[in-house]
Amino acid sequence: MSKKDFKVKFRGTRGSYPKPKSNFLEYGGNTACVEVQCGNRLIILDAGTGIIDVGCDEIKNSIISEEKTPHLVTIILSHIHQDHIQGLQFYKPLFVPNSKIELYGLNTTGENLKDTLRTILFDKVFPVGLDEIRSNFTINNFNQNNILVLSQNGETKVFDSMENNINLKEDDILISAYKTTAHPKNGCLCIKIQYNSKSLVYATDKESYIGADKRFVQFAHNCDMLIHDAQYTYQDYVNPIQPRQGFGHSTFEMAIETAISAKAKKLFFFHYDPEYDDSKLKMLEDEFSRDENHIYFAKENHEIIL
Repeated sequence: MSKKDFKVKFRGTRGSYPKPKSNFLEYGGNTACVEVQCGNRLIILDAGTGIIDVGCDEIKNSIISEEKTPHLVTIILSHIHQDHIQGLQFYKPLFVPNSKIELYGLNTTGENLKDTLRTILFDKVFPVGLDEIRSNFTINNFNQNNILVLSQNGETKVFDSMENNINLKEDDILISAYKTTAHPKNGCLCIKIQYNSKSLVYATDKESYIGADKRFVQFAHNCDMLIHDAQYTYQDYVNPIQPRQGFGHSTFEMAIETAISAKAKKLFFFHYDPEYDDSKLKMLEDEFSRDENHIYFAKENHEIIL
């Protein structure tokens, strides 16, 4: 494996709440988390329960050590619904002094993200307060007006998306965002990561439109890998007794239409309904997944190199 590889690993593929049951093991029972390695920079998309294993592996593999230079991790939150943050308190590197963890995310309450996370994850609901965390942990507001540039030497810079004079080095990582408004009420960020002439677009909790979301299609145009919300079957989405339309999630057909419109090179379905067990997802995989069309189902611990 090259030091310049762009590696993507699914750590949590489930939506809404985790399912720690034996018939959910093939596709995964942990909630939303995707681990991305770009050169020597580690980026984690969302902090559902899947982030817990990311941290355990970092500790187990002795990545973090008092003798080594600080271990740097960048976490990006699409939004702060529980299934996207509920693993953060149990991410072990947070409590290792030699860790430097920078978190960026969309805050949906009009307050600073740091103040919100302090309240809903730490001081009042967890034995450790935010100010007691031993690592160098910073929390920063991030939205579609910002661009992050991560360098391989550990530096992170924030730019305004309207700036035209962003000078990138060859191995720099460019991170940008597209804000949806359907879910939650104050929005959700879709994230694009560009590195070494490759691009990944992460679009969880995104409900599409008939004919696809044209602005999002432009944002994701020609990406090498599109991870797209596919929480519901069409039958469940339009169920007359308990319809899911307007819940902020897409069907498998919506994800495919979006990927085709965006000319995405690979599509991975993501954020499965917690009631869809392995047998149901296998049936759906047989229906929708085709190597020749580059359509796949995200599976926990499955790793892809772009």
